[in-house]
Amino acid sequence: MNVSEALESRITCRAYTDQPVEAEKINRILTSAARTPSGGNLQPWHVWAIGGEKLAAFRSIIQEKIVDNPFGDGSTEYDIYPKELSQPYKGRRAKCGEDMYASINVPREDKESRQKHFNRNFDLFGAPAAMFFAIDRQMGVGQWSDLGMYIQSIMLMAREEGLHTAPQEAWALWHKTIGDFLEIPDNLMFFCGMGIGYMDEKAPINSLRTERAEFEEYVKIQGF
Repeated sequence: MNVSEALESRITCRAYTDQPVEAEKINRILTSAARTPSGGNLQPWHVWAIGGEKLAAFRSIIQEKIVDNPFGDGSTEYDIYPKELSQPYKGRRAKCGEDMYASINVPREDKESRQKHFNRNFDLFGAPAAMFFAIDRQMGVGQWSDLGMYIQSIMLMAREEGLHTAPQEAWALWHKTIGDFLEIPDNLMFFCGMGIGYMDEKAPINSLRTERAEFEEYVKIQGF
């Protein structure tokens, strides 16, 4: 698979098969992703990859807590989205949500079903493996960009291995619980989680392909 094929086929996978992810694939993905560029070669990323009994234990903790705490630990350490999101970004986010719920035939007024689906975030959409990412608190905006590139590298390498992923900033709602479970040092800030596994090709929600803005909306080519 070449890079363009990996980019084109990558989606946020929200339903997986039960097939376990081989340890050697995780090792190859993380080894290759280490070549991600970073300013000054700081390599500011930290990642925990878990599966098997470790992931099962984590799921049990979350499923027990979510009964009384549907929105996690009560706060995040960073704003997942800007508080005053302007257009066109606000509209794009809304359209993504509506298209997602339409793919599984959940209407706007069915709040219970929408909450039930939202809670699937915290089961990693059934993924058999997971990764969690953090960054040193001393790092700035530039290094957060580097972390994003690292996560993108992982997602593209996963496609080469025949796997799909679901990057989830929603896990920031559980940063305290995750920090305790993974024993993340206090000097690191938790960023996001990611489910990883083999996609359930028959699941309707995996038919979703989010729209992309027209080329002219965000590209200015000059001097060519």
